[in-house]
Amino acid sequence: MAYTFALETLGCRLNQAESAVFARQFIGRGYRLVEDSADADLCIINTCTLTHQATSKCRRLIRSIIRRNPDVCVAAVGCYSQVGVEELQTIPGLDYIIGTADKMRLPEIIPTPAKRKEPLVVKQRAARERFTIDSTGYYPLHTRANLKIQEGCDFVCSYCIVPKSRGPARSRDFEDISREARALVSDGHRELIITGVNVGTYNDQDRTLVDVVDALEAIDGLERVRLSSIEPTTIDDGIIDRMTRDGKLSPYLHVPLQSGDDGVLERMRRKYTSTEFVEFIDFARSRIPDLGLGTDVIVGFPGEDEEAFERTCRLVEEIPFTNVHVFSFSARERTGAHGLPDQIPGEVIAERSKKFHKIAHTKKSEFYNGQKNRLLQILFEERDDEGRWVGFSGNYVKVGVEGSRDLSNRMGIVRVKGIANPSETDHKRLVASGDLLEVEETAIPLVAREASLDQAS
Repeated sequence: MAYTFALETLGCRLNQAESAVFARQFIGRGYRLVEDSADADLCIINTCTLTHQATSKCRRLIRSIIRRNPDVCVAAVGCYSQVGVEELQTIPGLDYIIGTADKMRLPEIIPTPAKRKEPLVVKQRAARERFTIDSTGYYPLHTRANLKIQEGCDFVCSYCIVPKSRGPARSRDFEDISREARALVSDGHRELIITGVNVGTYNDQDRTLVDVVDALEAIDGLERVRLSSIEPTTIDDGIIDRMTRDGKLSPYLHVPLQSGDDGVLERMRRKYTSTEFVEFIDFARSRIPDLGLGTDVIVGFPGEDEEAFERTCRLVEEIPFTNVHVFSFSARERTGAHGLPDQIPGEVIAERSKKFHKIAHTKKSEFYNGQKNRLLQILFEERDDEGRWVGFSGNYVKVGVEGSRDLSNRMGIVRVKGIANPSETDHKRLVASGDLLEVEETAIPLVAREASLDQAS
């Protein structure tokens, strides 16, 4: 019998990378991937536990799927399943609760999708050892693909549950990274995004993140290598050097700030001061003039008074960030920040978040407008809701062009004109408009996409 399965992925890019591997694993065992969880024999929910809102969303999603199809076998896997077993066990109809250390063994744990009288819990502590992944990510809908190189974290920031949910820092076997990267490029993916919990700490037998980048740049057919979020204290000078070259490493850094106030940073157990953060950004920008910058900011951390909040606002306003991700503080049990004094009222956090989202919108608009008249190389992905072909530049500017020609997975040169349909509030929807000057004649086919279309027909 050919079973069907569905995937629901919450949270971070690393979860996306893992879900893509789940997809390939089950397809390789004869399952058919379907979009609607209610139509599946098996539904895998890759969970998130970063905030209380994230865990609430996980529980709502699980209940919704079971309500729509009581016969579907439901497996909650990953971060929330690692630290929230007791809460998940209260959900009627949930069949599997599989933690972080075991989730890459899903086909072994779930040999056939069948309902259970009570959920099977598979959870153990992650070992601090190098790892391999016995499959390749499956990305039928994406030109870019994620490449997981690292897992876990040893930094133990006081607000963060990740060391509990994902375990200690550990690195993927260097040759296994190269193996999956080559397979993804063979599938037609022209840009790979290096991802992990703390990618700057990667080390496999003295080979570092710089060595990973060098190995990826040597792969024929791979056009771009991009870094996901990376901690400011872990960025090797070799990474900056490679961004200055005419190579494949994209000139974009997403460097979490979290706060611009030194007192708050200390209580967060961050490993830098605000001055050190700014000095690093200034150094990177001096070496890489076209550098795109992203960051994360937490508002409402305990003890963040108005002066501390304003210091963070001023610091972010002074740096030409492209993307500012704003998080409202959410106290997680089993973290150092849980139960700290000087908690910030919810309404104050909401107001600060609103203000920072406006700052984020302004910063992105300024950066996009600063690209006007520049020639950017764009890897086109898909049509957007406005009918434009959209894709990203190396420094992570989203650009859209008009035209009826299929540009999917093609590289093109675009002269930026400005911001198309600027939003007053939603920085996530900003798109730069441009004129297409050059484009490749032939697209590189995406094998996974073609296979999924054949399967659907």
